[in-house]
Amino acid sequence: MVRFLFLGFLFLQTWSAWAIKPFPQWLATPDSMGLKYQNLALTTPDHVRLAAWLVEPVVGAPDQHATVVVAGSDYGNMSYFLFHARALASAGYRVLLFDYRGFGHSDAFAIDHDRLYYDEFVTDLRTAFRAAQRRAPHQRVGIAGFSMGTLLGAEVAASTRCDFLITDSYFANPQAIVAIQATKFHRTTTLPAGAPHYARIAPKINCPWLLIAGTEDQQTPFADSVAAVRAARPRQRRQLLSVACGHLGAIEKLTEREFGDAYVRAITQFLAGELATVKG
Repeated sequence: MVRFLFLGFLFLQTWSAWAIKPFPQWLATPDSMGLKYQNLALTTPDHVRLAAWLVEPVVGAPDQHATVVVAGSDYGNMSYFLFHARALASAGYRVLLFDYRGFGHSDAFAIDHDRLYYDEFVTDLRTAFRAAQRRAPHQRVGIAGFSMGTLLGAEVAASTRCDFLITDSYFANPQAIVAIQATKFHRTTTLPAGAPHYARIAPKINCPWLLIAGTEDQQTPFADSVAAVRAARPRQRRQLLSVACGHLGAIEKLTEREFGDAYVRAITQFLAGELATVKG
């Protein structure tokens, strides 16, 4: 089972940011990874049912008093992020995974596979985020977005009280991503109606923001994460964690003894108000 999950993770790195490719079947459930969890059914304001898993911290791990809502990429479903959830739970975080509409076991949704993302996915993430807040009113609750999920996470963090934002392979400019896919990959990709206003989102993000970026990323430019950090105003705490890897490759690269342990350690340093660092 773990082998199949890891293969799914490798496909996640290869496909993400090439437009939407959901799968209805889960590769596994958290218990197959030794994780304690609850099955949740969330309902969006427009009455869409979303499947979700609330994963508890691993017994014996230091309690971080924080919940991380994972905003996944455009590929697969929430089961493809079980390695990420285990790495976070092993470090003492509670983790909320969920399926966007049209993904996994959530309600069906008509998806054009040439669409970069849907505005409705922002609604889905906001619903999951608010559910996490209700279940942990005295904890920090933040978002970890991956590829497409960074765009959604930025939207929610800019408009909702969010305690922190982590972005891995940040989508800074949807129009530029469309252009990259056209020139480098000869793929025609479309954008939703809300895309034109996205450029105004980043300046509104006031929570602590860690941008994890691959220096060799050919899909979401490293320079975009650098620019987001440099644009921060004095009271906006932002840090760039640069990793010598490609798209979504940082968590694998920052592995020492257990998958993603150094990756999560850097996140913990950042959330503690320290400078997130990696060896080497």
